[in-house]
Amino acid sequence: MREMSVAEPRYKAVLAVLADGRTITEVAASWGVSRQTLHAWLARYEGGGLEALADRSHRPGRCPHPINPEVEVAVWELQRAHPGWGPIRIRFELDRRGVAVSRSAAYRALRRAGLIDPGARRRRDEHWRRWGTWPGDGAVADGRRGRRRAGRPVSTKCLTGIDDHSRFCVAATLMPAERTRFVCDALTAALDRHGVREQIRTDNGKVFTGRFTHPPTEVLFDAICRRHGIEHLVTAPRSPTTTGKIERFHRTLPAEFGTGLLFDTLAQAEGELDEWVEHDNRDRPHQSLDMGTPAARFTRATGWRPAHEPDRSGPNWVARKVSTVDGVCVSWQVSVGVHRAGERCDVLVDDHTLQFWIGNQLLRTVTRTSTGPVRNKQPLGGALTKTRRH
Repeated sequence: MREMSVAEPRYKAVLAVLADGRTITEVAASWGVSRQTLHAWLARYEGGGLEALADRSHRPGRCPHPINPEVEVAVWELQRAHPGWGPIRIRFELDRRGVAVSRSAAYRALRRAGLIDPGARRRRDEHWRRWGTWPGDGAVADGRRGRRRAGRPVSTKCLTGIDDHSRFCVAATLMPAERTRFVCDALTAALDRHGVREQIRTDNGKVFTGRFTHPPTEVLFDAICRRHGIEHLVTAPRSPTTTGKIERFHRTLPAEFGTGLLFDTLAQAEGELDEWVEHDNRDRPHQSLDMGTPAARFTRATGWRPAHEPDRSGPNWVARKVSTVDGVCVSWQVSVGVHRAGERCDVLVDDHTLQFWIGNQLLRTVTRTSTGPVRNKQPLGGALTKTRRH
Protein backbone atom coordinates (compact mmCIF):
# COMPACT_ATOMS: atom_id res chain seq x y z
CA MET A 1 0.00 0.00 0.00
CA ARG A 2 1.54 3.29 -1.13
CA GLU A 3 1.55 6.20 1.30
CA MET A 4 0.20 9.46 -0.10
CA SER A 5 2.38 12.53 0.01
CA VAL A 6 1.17 15.82 1.49
CA ALA A 7 0.78 17.37 -1.98
CA GLU A 8 -1.51 14.64 -3.41
CA PRO A 9 -4.69 15.32 -1.36
CA ARG A 10 -4.24 19.04 -1.95
CA TYR A 11 -3.90 18.36 -5.70
CA LYS A 12 -7.14 16.36 -5.68
CA ALA A 13 -8.93 19.19 -3.90
CA VAL A 14 -7.66 21.64 -6.51
CA LEU A 15 -8.81 19.35 -9.36
CA ALA A 16 -12.24 19.07 -7.76
CA VAL A 17 -12.62 22.84 -8.19
CA LEU A 18 -10.88 23.34 -11.52
CA ALA A 19 -11.84 20.14 -13.40
CA ASP A 20 -15.11 19.08 -11.78
CA GLY A 21 -16.50 22.58 -11.33
CA ARG A 22 -17.48 22.13 -7.70
CA THR A 23 -17.82 25.18 -5.50
CA ILE A 24 -15.17 26.34 -3.04
CA THR A 25 -17.51 25.91 -0.08
CA GLU A 26 -18.47 22.37 -1.04
CA VAL A 27 -14.89 21.15 -1.64
CA ALA A 28 -13.55 22.80 1.52
CA ALA A 29 -16.26 21.12 3.61
CA SER A 30 -15.59 17.68 2.05
CA TRP A 31 -11.81 17.95 2.65
CA GLY A 32 -12.20 19.35 6.16
CA VAL A 33 -10.36 22.63 5.57
CA SER A 34 -11.38 26.27 5.55
CA ARG A 35 -12.29 28.19 2.43
CA GLN A 36 -9.23 30.41 2.92
CA THR A 37 -6.93 27.35 2.93
CA LEU A 38 -8.45 26.05 -0.30
CA HIS A 39 -8.02 29.46 -1.94
CA ALA A 40 -4.34 29.39 -0.88
CA TRP A 41 -3.89 25.93 -2.49
CA LEU A 42 -5.43 27.18 -5.73
CA ALA A 43 -3.14 30.22 -5.80
CA ARG A 44 -0.05 28.11 -5.12
CA TYR A 45 -1.00 25.59 -7.85
CA GLU A 46 -1.56 28.32 -10.42
CA GLY A 47 1.78 29.90 -9.56
CA GLY A 48 4.01 26.80 -9.35
CA GLY A 49 2.14 23.68 -10.30
CA LEU A 50 2.10 20.44 -8.30
CA GLU A 51 5.46 21.10 -6.58
CA ALA A 52 4.12 24.32 -5.06
CA LEU A 53 1.55 22.31 -3.08
CA ALA A 54 4.26 20.67 -0.91
CA ASP A 55 4.97 21.95 2.63
CA ARG A 56 7.05 25.12 2.83
CA SER A 57 9.61 26.22 5.41
CA HIS A 58 8.29 28.54 8.13
CA ARG A 59 11.51 30.53 8.04
CA PRO A 60 10.82 34.22 7.38
CA GLY A 61 11.65 35.51 3.95
CA ARG A 62 14.02 38.15 5.28
CA CYS A 63 15.86 38.95 8.54
CA PRO A 64 15.94 42.61 9.60
CA HIS A 65 19.21 42.14 11.55
CA PRO A 66 21.32 39.46 9.83
CA ILE A 67 24.86 38.84 11.08
CA ASN A 68 27.65 39.92 8.77
CA PRO A 69 29.22 36.84 7.08
CA GLU A 70 32.71 38.01 8.04
CA VAL A 71 31.66 38.38 11.67
CA GLU A 72 30.06 34.93 11.59
CA VAL A 73 33.31 33.42 10.32
CA ALA A 74 35.19 35.22 13.12
CA VAL A 75 32.79 33.69 15.66
CA TRP A 76 33.42 30.21 14.22
CA GLU A 77 37.19 30.65 14.23
CA LEU A 78 37.26 31.80 17.87
CA GLN A 79 35.11 28.88 18.99
CA ARG A 80 37.18 26.32 17.09
CA ALA A 81 40.39 27.78 18.53
CA HIS A 82 38.89 27.84 22.06
CA PRO A 83 36.23 25.10 22.38
CA GLY A 84 35.43 26.13 25.94
CA TRP A 85 34.30 29.61 24.97
CA GLY A 86 30.60 30.39 24.75
CA PRO A 87 28.67 33.27 23.16
CA ILE A 88 29.37 35.68 26.03
CA ARG A 89 33.14 35.18 25.95
CA ILE A 90 33.26 35.26 22.15
CA ARG A 91 31.28 38.50 22.09
CA PHE A 92 33.66 40.00 24.67
CA GLU A 93 36.78 39.02 22.70
CA LEU A 94 35.36 40.34 19.41
CA ASP A 95 34.44 43.59 21.15
CA ARG A 96 38.09 43.88 22.25
CA ARG A 97 39.02 43.70 18.57
CA GLY A 98 36.49 46.35 17.61
CA VAL A 99 34.00 43.89 16.06
CA ALA A 100 30.41 44.47 17.19
CA VAL A 101 28.19 41.41 17.59
CA SER A 102 25.37 40.65 20.02
CA ARG A 103 25.30 37.66 22.30
CA SER A 104 22.22 36.22 20.59
CA ALA A 105 23.78 36.62 17.14
CA ALA A 106 26.91 34.80 18.28
CA TYR A 107 24.75 32.03 19.73
CA ARG A 108 22.78 31.62 16.49
CA ALA A 109 26.00 31.51 14.47
CA LEU A 110 27.33 28.72 16.69
CA ARG A 111 24.05 26.81 16.44
CA ARG A 112 24.01 27.01 12.63
CA ALA A 113 27.56 25.67 12.47
CA GLY A 114 26.82 22.87 14.94
CA LEU A 115 29.51 24.16 17.33
CA ILE A 116 27.24 24.39 20.36
CA ASP A 117 24.96 21.78 21.90
CA PRO A 118 21.85 23.36 23.46
CA GLY A 119 21.10 20.16 25.42
CA ALA A 120 24.53 19.83 27.08
CA ARG A 121 23.65 21.85 30.17
CA ARG A 122 20.33 20.05 30.58
CA ARG A 123 22.11 16.68 30.52
CA ARG A 124 24.76 17.89 32.97
CA ASP A 125 22.09 19.15 35.38
CA GLU A 126 20.29 15.82 35.09
CA HIS A 127 23.53 14.00 35.90
CA TRP A 128 23.99 16.15 39.01
CA ARG A 129 20.42 15.51 40.20
CA ARG A 130 20.87 11.77 39.79
CA TRP A 131 24.34 11.28 41.25
CA GLY A 132 24.90 14.35 43.44
CA THR A 133 28.28 15.30 41.95
CA TRP A 134 29.74 16.96 38.92
CA PRO A 135 31.40 14.52 36.52
CA GLY A 136 35.19 14.52 36.68
CA ASP A 137 35.70 17.09 39.47
CA GLY A 138 37.15 16.94 42.95
CA ALA A 139 38.86 19.04 45.61
CA VAL A 140 42.17 17.63 44.38
CA ALA A 141 41.76 17.42 40.64
CA ASP A 142 43.40 14.48 38.93
CA GLY A 143 44.76 13.88 35.46
CA ARG A 144 46.09 17.41 34.97
CA ARG A 145 48.91 16.88 32.45
CA GLY A 146 51.56 14.27 33.03
CA ARG A 147 55.34 13.98 33.07
CA ARG A 148 57.68 11.24 31.88
CA ARG A 149 59.69 8.95 34.12
CA ALA A 150 61.93 6.26 32.66
CA GLY A 151 60.16 6.56 29.32
CA ARG A 152 56.69 6.10 30.81
CA PRO A 153 54.17 8.91 31.48
CA VAL A 154 53.38 9.54 35.15
CA SER A 155 50.21 11.38 36.08
CA THR A 156 50.24 14.19 38.64
CA LYS A 157 47.68 15.73 40.95
CA CYS A 158 46.83 19.41 41.11
CA LEU A 159 45.96 21.10 44.40
CA THR A 160 43.97 24.26 43.73
CA GLY A 161 42.63 27.09 45.85
CA ILE A 162 40.82 30.32 45.00
CA ASP A 163 39.75 33.43 46.87
CA ASP A 164 35.99 33.29 47.39
CA HIS A 165 35.48 37.02 46.86
CA SER A 166 37.50 37.55 43.69
CA ARG A 167 38.03 34.05 42.18
CA PHE A 168 41.75 34.83 42.34
CA CYS A 169 43.73 31.58 42.18
CA VAL A 170 46.00 31.59 45.22
CA ALA A 171 47.27 28.02 44.81
CA ALA A 172 47.70 25.67 41.84
CA THR A 173 50.41 23.17 42.65
CA LEU A 174 51.25 19.92 40.89
CA MET A 175 51.99 17.01 43.22
CA PRO A 176 53.22 13.49 42.52
CA ALA A 177 50.66 12.15 45.01
CA GLU A 178 47.94 13.31 47.39
CA ARG A 179 50.05 13.40 50.53
CA THR A 180 49.82 15.55 53.63
CA ARG A 181 53.31 16.98 53.17
CA PHE A 182 52.66 18.20 49.62
CA VAL A 183 49.26 19.67 50.54
CA CYS A 184 50.57 21.51 53.61
CA ASP A 185 53.64 22.79 51.74
CA ALA A 186 51.28 24.27 49.13
CA LEU A 187 49.12 25.84 51.86
CA THR A 188 52.14 27.38 53.57
CA ALA A 189 53.46 28.76 50.29
CA ALA A 190 50.08 30.33 49.51
CA LEU A 191 49.93 31.96 52.97
CA ASP A 192 53.47 33.32 52.61
CA ARG A 193 52.76 34.73 49.16
CA HIS A 194 49.23 36.09 49.53
CA GLY A 195 48.70 36.44 53.26
CA VAL A 196 46.23 34.87 55.69
CA ARG A 197 42.47 34.68 55.27
CA GLU A 198 39.98 34.53 58.12
CA GLN A 199 38.41 31.32 56.79
CA ILE A 200 39.39 28.40 54.55
CA ARG A 201 36.87 25.89 53.21
CA THR A 202 37.87 22.43 51.99
CA ASP A 203 36.20 19.09 51.47
CA ASN A 204 36.39 16.27 54.02
CA GLY A 205 39.56 14.64 52.66
CA LYS A 206 41.87 13.09 55.23
CA VAL A 207 44.71 15.37 54.13
CA PHE A 208 42.57 18.37 55.11
CA THR A 209 40.88 17.37 58.37
CA GLY A 210 40.80 14.59 60.93
CA ARG A 211 37.63 15.63 62.71
CA PHE A 212 35.67 12.76 61.16
CA THR A 213 38.13 10.00 62.04
CA HIS A 214 37.65 7.69 65.02
CA PRO A 215 38.83 9.03 67.35
CA PRO A 216 38.96 12.62 65.96
CA THR A 217 42.46 14.02 65.63
CA GLU A 218 44.14 17.21 64.48
CA VAL A 219 45.99 16.76 61.19
CA LEU A 220 48.77 19.07 60.04
CA PHE A 221 46.45 21.10 57.78
CA ASP A 222 44.19 21.86 60.77
CA ALA A 223 47.21 22.72 62.91
CA ILE A 224 48.49 25.25 60.36
CA CYS A 225 45.06 26.90 60.24
CA ARG A 226 44.87 27.06 64.03
CA ARG A 227 48.39 28.50 64.33
CA HIS A 228 47.50 31.31 61.93
CA GLY A 229 44.07 31.95 63.48
CA ILE A 230 42.19 30.65 60.42
CA GLU A 231 38.74 29.15 60.82
CA HIS A 232 38.74 25.86 58.89
CA LEU A 233 35.34 25.09 57.35
CA VAL A 234 34.48 21.82 55.62
CA THR A 235 31.74 20.91 53.19
CA ALA A 236 28.71 18.86 54.08
CA PRO A 237 28.93 15.24 52.87
CA ARG A 238 27.82 14.75 49.24
CA SER A 239 27.29 18.49 48.77
CA PRO A 240 29.63 19.68 45.98
CA THR A 241 27.61 22.87 45.52
CA THR A 242 29.08 24.11 48.82
CA THR A 243 32.38 24.56 46.98
CA GLY A 244 30.80 25.52 43.68
CA LYS A 245 33.37 28.19 42.82
CA ILE A 246 36.37 25.88 43.04
CA GLU A 247 34.41 23.18 41.17
CA ARG A 248 33.81 25.69 38.39
CA PHE A 249 37.54 26.43 38.37
CA HIS A 250 38.16 22.69 37.98
CA ARG A 251 36.00 22.82 34.88
CA THR A 252 38.03 25.71 33.43
CA LEU A 253 41.41 24.18 34.25
CA PRO A 254 41.26 21.20 31.85
CA ALA A 255 39.37 23.17 29.21
CA GLU A 256 41.82 26.10 29.08
CA PHE A 257 45.10 24.59 30.27
CA GLY A 258 44.58 21.12 28.79
CA THR A 259 45.32 17.64 30.10
CA GLY A 260 46.81 15.75 27.16
CA LEU A 261 50.40 17.02 26.96
CA LEU A 262 53.46 15.33 28.43
CA PHE A 263 56.44 17.09 30.03
CA ASP A 264 59.96 15.89 30.61
CA THR A 265 60.06 17.10 34.22
CA LEU A 266 57.61 18.13 36.90
CA ALA A 267 59.29 21.54 37.09
CA GLN A 268 58.54 22.16 33.41
CA ALA A 269 54.88 21.28 33.94
CA GLU A 270 54.69 23.55 37.00
CA GLY A 271 56.23 26.41 35.00
CA GLU A 272 53.56 26.22 32.30
CA LEU A 273 50.83 25.87 34.91
CA ASP A 274 52.11 28.99 36.71
CA GLU A 275 52.01 30.92 33.43
CA TRP A 276 48.41 29.85 32.83
CA VAL A 277 47.38 30.78 36.39
CA GLU A 278 48.95 34.22 35.94
CA HIS A 279 46.97 34.64 32.72
CA ASP A 280 43.76 33.47 34.41
CA ASN A 281 44.23 35.87 37.32
CA ARG A 282 45.23 38.99 35.39
CA ASP A 283 44.08 38.70 31.77
CA ARG A 284 41.21 36.24 31.42
CA PRO A 285 37.77 37.88 31.91
CA HIS A 286 35.27 36.12 34.17
CA GLN A 287 31.54 36.27 33.51
CA SER A 288 30.84 36.07 37.27
CA LEU A 289 32.84 39.31 37.67
CA ASP A 290 31.01 41.16 34.88
CA MET A 291 33.87 40.26 32.50
CA GLY A 292 36.44 41.67 34.91
CA THR A 293 39.63 39.97 36.04
CA PRO A 294 40.19 38.39 39.48
CA ALA A 295 43.31 40.50 40.04
CA ALA A 296 41.25 43.69 39.78
CA ARG A 297 39.10 42.57 42.72
CA PHE A 298 41.72 40.76 44.78
CA THR A 299 43.23 43.20 47.24
CA ARG A 300 44.44 42.95 50.79
CA ALA A 301 41.55 45.21 51.74
CA THR A 302 39.22 42.23 51.28
CA GLY A 303 40.46 40.56 54.45
CA TRP A 304 43.91 39.12 53.77
CA ARG A 305 46.54 39.74 56.43
CA PRO A 306 50.28 38.96 56.46
CA ALA A 307 51.25 35.39 57.26
CA HIS A 308 54.32 36.21 59.36
CA GLU A 309 52.76 37.23 62.67
CA PRO A 310 53.73 36.49 66.27
CA ASP A 311 52.64 33.12 67.63
CA ARG A 312 49.40 33.89 69.47
CA SER A 313 48.39 30.38 70.44
CA GLY A 314 49.62 30.62 74.04
CA PRO A 315 47.38 30.65 77.14
CA ASN A 316 47.67 34.45 77.53
CA TRP A 317 46.16 35.14 74.12
CA VAL A 318 42.41 35.32 73.46
CA ALA A 319 40.70 35.96 70.13
CA ARG A 320 37.71 38.25 69.79
CA LYS A 321 35.68 39.79 66.98
CA VAL A 322 35.16 43.54 66.97
CA SER A 323 31.47 44.26 67.37
CA THR A 324 29.47 46.63 65.19
CA VAL A 325 29.58 49.21 67.99
CA ASP A 326 33.42 49.16 67.80
CA GLY A 327 33.92 47.27 71.06
CA VAL A 328 35.97 44.24 72.10
CA CYS A 329 34.76 42.52 75.26
CA VAL A 330 37.42 41.03 77.55
CA SER A 331 35.74 41.31 80.97
CA TRP A 332 35.19 44.95 79.96
CA GLN A 333 34.05 46.59 76.74
CA VAL A 334 37.04 48.32 75.18
CA SER A 335 36.73 50.50 72.07
CA VAL A 336 39.20 49.93 69.23
CA GLY A 337 37.50 52.04 66.54
CA VAL A 338 34.21 51.68 64.71
CA HIS A 339 36.06 51.22 61.40
CA ARG A 340 37.40 47.91 62.76
CA ALA A 341 33.94 46.36 63.16
CA GLY A 342 33.83 42.73 62.09
CA GLU A 343 37.62 42.16 62.16
CA ARG A 344 39.42 39.58 64.28
CA CYS A 345 41.23 41.06 67.27
CA ASP A 346 43.87 39.21 69.32
CA VAL A 347 44.16 40.27 72.95
CA LEU A 348 47.26 39.63 75.08
CA VAL A 349 46.18 39.35 78.72
CA ASP A 350 48.70 39.61 81.55
CA ASP A 351 48.52 40.61 85.19
CA HIS A 352 48.66 44.34 84.55
CA THR A 353 47.67 45.20 80.95
CA LEU A 354 45.57 44.20 77.96
CA GLN A 355 47.05 44.61 74.48
CA PHE A 356 44.74 44.66 71.45
CA TRP A 357 46.29 43.52 68.15
CA ILE A 358 44.84 43.27 64.64
CA GLY A 359 47.42 41.67 62.40
CA ASN A 360 50.81 43.19 63.17
CA GLN A 361 49.31 46.45 64.39
CA LEU A 362 48.98 47.20 68.10
CA LEU A 363 45.78 49.21 68.41
CA ARG A 364 45.90 50.12 72.08
CA THR A 365 47.09 49.09 75.53
CA VAL A 366 44.78 49.12 78.54
CA THR A 367 45.92 48.97 82.19
CA ARG A 368 43.98 46.55 84.36
CA THR A 369 42.74 47.57 87.83
CA SER A 370 40.42 46.01 90.38
CA THR A 371 37.45 48.02 89.09
CA GLY A 372 38.20 47.84 85.40
CA PRO A 373 40.75 48.85 82.79
CA VAL A 374 42.55 52.16 82.62
CA ARG A 375 42.35 52.98 78.92
CA ASN A 376 45.20 54.57 77.09
CA LYS A 377 44.10 57.43 74.90
CA GLN A 378 47.07 56.93 72.58
CA PRO A 379 45.82 54.58 69.86
CA LEU A 380 49.12 52.81 69.14
CA GLY A 381 50.12 51.81 72.66
CA GLY A 382 52.54 54.49 73.77
CA ALA A 383 53.28 55.42 77.38
CA LEU A 384 50.28 55.44 79.69
CA THR A 385 49.70 59.14 80.08
CA LYS A 386 46.55 61.15 80.59
CA THR A 387 44.54 58.15 81.69
CA ARG A 388 41.16 58.08 83.32
CA ARG A 389 39.65 55.47 85.63
CA HIS A 390 36.28 53.77 84.99
